[in-house]
Amino acid sequence: MAREPERKLVASNRKARHDYAILDTYEAGIALTGTEVKSLRAGRASLVDAFAQESNGEIWLHQLHIPEYSMGTWTNHAPRRTRKLLLHRGEINRMVGKLRDPGITMVPLTLYFANGWAKVELALVRGKRSYDKRQDLARRDADREIARAVGRRAKGKE
Repeated sequence: MAREPERKLVASNRKARHDYAILDTYEAGIALTGTEVKSLRAGRASLVDAFAQESNGEIWLHQLHIPEYSMGTWTNHAPRRTRKLLLHRGEINRMVGKLRDPGITMVPLTLYFANGWAKVELALVRGKRSYDKRQDLARRDADREIARAVGRRAKGKE
């Protein structure tokens, strides 16, 4: 019987889910230094401006902010350095093929630990227009109202 991996969430990019239409998601490992891992284990990271790009057949994560480790010495890391993502060759080839389409980009959605390993959930996304965002908000509000009405009906208050 296979066990489900234990996940400890470090950071989430909620704005990405609002600004982009998610087409496909991938799980990738991240090549990190020791002080970066310690800082992540303390729950300190920000995915706000982060994005991923292909370079020389590899996928690199840019602008991920991992603050310096407070107990670190001269071996501390640069907070916004470019980090290599660890993916299978087939996944990289599929991503690069989809990235050739205009308007498609890669952004990280979540950063977490799975069974002790730092992972990032990477998504291929297309930017939403403002009217798409308004439609999503209207749909969410309508669904919430329906759920409230059903709940009231089930409790016998209507």
